[in-house]
Amino acid sequence: MLLIMLAAATNRAMENTLINSGDSKNVILLGAGSEESVERSEVASGVAEIVSSAITGIDHFISEPAVSPEVHYNGMIGLPTGDEAQALIRGVRHQSTWVYPKLRILEGHFPRSGEVMVGVLAHQKLGMSPDQLTIGKKLRFNDQSFTVSGFFAANGTVMEAEVWMPLQDLMTATQRDSLSCVVVRMLEINGFSDVEIFAKTRLDLELVAIKESEYYNSLSAFYRPIRWMSWVCAVLLAVGAILGGLNSLHAAFSARIREFGAMQAIGFSRGALLCSLIEESTIYCLLGSILAFSIAAFWLQGISFPFSIGVFVLNFDFAVFQVGLFTCFGLGLIGGLPPGWKCLRPTLPQTLRAS
Repeated sequence: MLLIMLAAATNRAMENTLINSGDSKNVILLGAGSEESVERSEVASGVAEIVSSAITGIDHFISEPAVSPEVHYNGMIGLPTGDEAQALIRGVRHQSTWVYPKLRILEGHFPRSGEVMVGVLAHQKLGMSPDQLTIGKKLRFNDQSFTVSGFFAANGTVMEAEVWMPLQDLMTATQRDSLSCVVVRMLEINGFSDVEIFAKTRLDLELVAIKESEYYNSLSAFYRPIRWMSWVCAVLLAVGAILGGLNSLHAAFSARIREFGAMQAIGFSRGALLCSLIEESTIYCLLGSILAFSIAAFWLQGISFPFSIGVFVLNFDFAVFQVGLFTCFGLGLIGGLPPGWKCLRPTLPQTLRAS
């Protein structure tokens, strides 16, 4: 039962993390042919300024357009512990805070040159404890040292596991003169058509426009086989546990065959006895579910797991507990039938003579 709940929580956590990462008002401009991965995309460095002046309907903050030129780079980072770990590094300018309304700087400040800002779950992605990654610590990237300037949260998105640094610093460190993408925040949800028309008419820029929500939905579809693998593993382990439980119930019921015969002799029907045995198995499952719910609520709740582009946090909410409860009743009702029927199938004389 706990395995089924864990599989359900894992699936929901990964899917919700990817879905929450997409904003319906944001549009991503990528290099043509790179719609499936922003990290493989290349966009000319001057596209952000062209987009700001050519597209109407862009959201503005302090009279400046909400357009964020970015570089996404998946690379190795040297840790304060002396080890190295892989992380998604995002090169940004201050305009990124206007494009991503879910972003909140919790401590410190936006990174200046020579600094980085890390998400609240970045330590999990880097394989560190929170105490090892604090403001003022040094991270190394491409033989350059960067000081941690602050921490940010992004409401359960993949950004919470990223490392952000100034755009120019990342472009210099990676020796590139092009961007990965340009993210545009529109005033209205239906403003995507304006950006799409711009991308299709400016053939010289070789751009393609995609809604941020659609981009992360496609990533969710890409990770669907991995999520199904968790279900397959949970079901296989659960089948083994069920078979073991059936053997235990059969052994417990077989020791009471003469008792069942005596109860039939004084007037109890086999159907009534079978219902009683099913009730017993259901009670056993309910007792087990209490233990499973306690482990999930007090020990597994909030545990985070890294994956290739971020970190997802397990959340055993009401829907997951419903799955566990239905599994409990299903195992109790179905699990008591085979051993109960096998013990009640012999005739009354055979039952009374059973040793």
